[in-house]
Amino acid sequence: MAERHYVSKKNETVRMFESDFIEFFSRVHPATPLLLYMPVVGYMLYLSLWQRKLSILAVGGLFLLGILLWTLLEYLIHRYIFHYEPKSHLGKRLHYIVHGVHHDYPNDARRLVMPPSVSVPLAVLFYILFLLIFGHLASGVFAGLVFGYVCYDMLHYATHHFPMKRGFWLWLKQYHLRHHYKDDEAGFGISSPLWDYVFRTTRK
Repeated sequence: MAERHYVSKKNETVRMFESDFIEFFSRVHPATPLLLYMPVVGYMLYLSLWQRKLSILAVGGLFLLGILLWTLLEYLIHRYIFHYEPKSHLGKRLHYIVHGVHHDYPNDARRLVMPPSVSVPLAVLFYILFLLIFGHLASGVFAGLVFGYVCYDMLHYATHHFPMKRGFWLWLKQYHLRHHYKDDEAGFGISSPLWDYVFRTTRK
């Protein structure tokens, strides 16, 4: 894809739906995932430590596993779902709603995090999946996954709206913005570039 040399205006936005009701719910305050999901993380850790009677060391390991699984999930979703290019008119419309609008208006502060109407059903689905895979260990892994998701959303917002002027944070900001403005076929990791290195999708 050709390089993009423009810089999007701060908080530039666009209307996506004719319905005021649907349009309202397509915009989300960036603090929403933090307020909605950190209590879930706390409750899952409570289940692991006090109800499942797992050791702190075991819960810590499961928590880190959940974070690692999130970074992989983030990479796979971003690369294969958000950047899938459908052929049909409906497919193109859905793709624009899900991710295309973010590339056209990357600094739209109210469209940087996933609406709860989408994220909550997905969270329930993954918790059920984890119960099937991990059994009584599921709550510890799920706590890490959800924490990873919250960190992803907060970092994604920060890379677009916070200065992040030095060190690792500046590097992470530049890494993601190059995905927007130079090459959107590389650099799919946002909270971590780990899987870009594993699957060789870093920039040449």
